[in-house]
Amino acid sequence: MMSLRKAEFHSGLRPSLAPPGVFFFLLILLFLSTTTTEAGCSFPAIFNFGDSNSETGGFWAAFPAQRAPFGMTYFKKPAGRASDGRAVIDFLAQALGLPFLSPYLQSIGSNFSHGANFATAASTVLLPNTSVFVTGISPFSLAIQFNQMNELRVRVFEMSPQDNLPSKDIFAKALYTFDIGQNDFTSNLATIGIEGDKQFLPQVANQIAWTIKELYNNGGRTFMVFNLAPIGCFPAFLTLLPHNESDLDEYGCMISYNNAVVDYNKLLKETLQQTRSELQNASVIYVDTHSVKLELFQHPKNHGLIYGTKACCGSGGGTYNYNPQVFCGNSKIINGTNVTSSACSDPQNYVSWDGIHATEATNEIIARAILNGSYFDPPFPLSHLCNLKPIEWCDASSNSFYFVHIFLYQVVYYFFKRTLIVASYSFINNIQYELVKNQMF
Repeated sequence: MMSLRKAEFHSGLRPSLAPPGVFFFLLILLFLSTTTTEAGCSFPAIFNFGDSNSETGGFWAAFPAQRAPFGMTYFKKPAGRASDGRAVIDFLAQALGLPFLSPYLQSIGSNFSHGANFATAASTVLLPNTSVFVTGISPFSLAIQFNQMNELRVRVFEMSPQDNLPSKDIFAKALYTFDIGQNDFTSNLATIGIEGDKQFLPQVANQIAWTIKELYNNGGRTFMVFNLAPIGCFPAFLTLLPHNESDLDEYGCMISYNNAVVDYNKLLKETLQQTRSELQNASVIYVDTHSVKLELFQHPKNHGLIYGTKACCGSGGGTYNYNPQVFCGNSKIINGTNVTSSACSDPQNYVSWDGIHATEATNEIIARAILNGSYFDPPFPLSHLCNLKPIEWCDASSNSFYFVHIFLYQVVYYFFKRTLIVASYSFINNIQYELVKNQMF
């Protein structure tokens, strides 16, 4: 960033000027930066495909109703999120100046003018071969979610413009996000093991790529795909999945399962790279939220949190505070005793909300990290390209990552541009003065 030297600033002396070519080069950069901001990040809508990590009420519209204490931190009531507050997709929408996404399955009060959320809890990429009432796996797989998206698009083109529907040109300008695949990875892991799991994971990556290509054929051009989290650190899976003490690393996470996730993420990244090469004028972006989440599980106190592998909402206490028989917000008679899974009073100190999903505090940290652009492949710095809005803080105890706050970045960037413009004008005025003085102008 340009700055005045202290001696020059305090003495009131004009700072020495850089060579003319430097200023003209900086002016060109400024112009390119401005035009890129306008053209590179004017997303009028988000269309999201996913599972409970990014749903905003789809599952609960189909299978009501969600119970307290979900939503306790931000919404003060259950709001369809698998958290105490906002999901990462909510923070992303806020940063882009968009309203929270209405779930596609919600029939009352929905507004799809700025996108739609097709995600539902327990969804998979691959078609399920079981029922939600048997295993808990949602019937709304990625293929179904794509069909819903396609149906929405067809209806929009058939109908006259309406306030609660997107405009016809919005599909080409929208941001398409994918946060799905965790249930494909974990649903059979306890029975078939890691090696059995790996056999069908290429199908998962390929199905995501196929969906992107179909959306591209329908006009979509910008796609973000979130990779999988380190499930070996989740309180639920630390409780449920078979492992030995020797399989735990120094942070209490399961090494073998985390390594398997890394292998899948590598496969997903390579698949998306291939997809990117096949789609002209498209941005297919791999988002490495895995690294952020792993850092939080391993070093929660470095980021304003306290508990890594312990759930906020659970029962039983202990290392993980997770009971697979009693989910968050529920009560059950076990061996003649009424067991209730209740929330902690300080979710802002926890990485994990209910053993499987993240707290709002964690989601906010993740959102700020990815908005910085450091976790994208290829690089897609949203904080540079987009006119991001400050993320709304929930309360004074909200946490922040080690990245610069988006709002502060915008202020600094604004004054950088102002300084550059003023310096450039000063340089041009000096040139004009010299030309006039020498009767050359």
